[in-house]
Amino acid sequence: MLRLAGVGPGDVVYDLGSGDGRIVIIAAQKYGARGVGIELVPRLVEMSRELAREGEVEDRVTFVEGDLFTADISEATVVTLYLSPGINRRLLPKLKTELRPGARIVSRQFRFGSWLPDAAIRAEDGTDLFLWTVPSR
Repeated sequence: MLRLAGVGPGDVVYDLGSGDGRIVIIAAQKYGARGVGIELVPRLVEMSRELAREGEVEDRVTFVEGDLFTADISEATVVTLYLSPGINRRLLPKLKTELRPGARIVSRQFRFGSWLPDAAIRAEDGTDLFLWTVPSR
């Protein structure tokens, strides 16, 4: 997902529904990016923070216990997600209005309704990854 988005040191990667935090931790470790994970489950947020400390990237990643529908994502240059088709459709207006033009969105497995992706690839594990770029307003 990070490679498809072309993540680099100047990026701020937000993972919506970040689970154990691996996406933002890898973004910091491997690509030099900063990252923010938004996760609803408190136990997963704590686990993510511990993994970031162990991975020595706690200075470049943040994990927020919160709802991805109400979280401020305006700082993101890249958003990653692995959510259901219904959640993606509900989230699309927020992504298009809060993210700056040129921000990249990568979804694992599911699209955003009729919004056509800029790129689609098959991951090594056989799942599809889709990339969109937020258009100019």
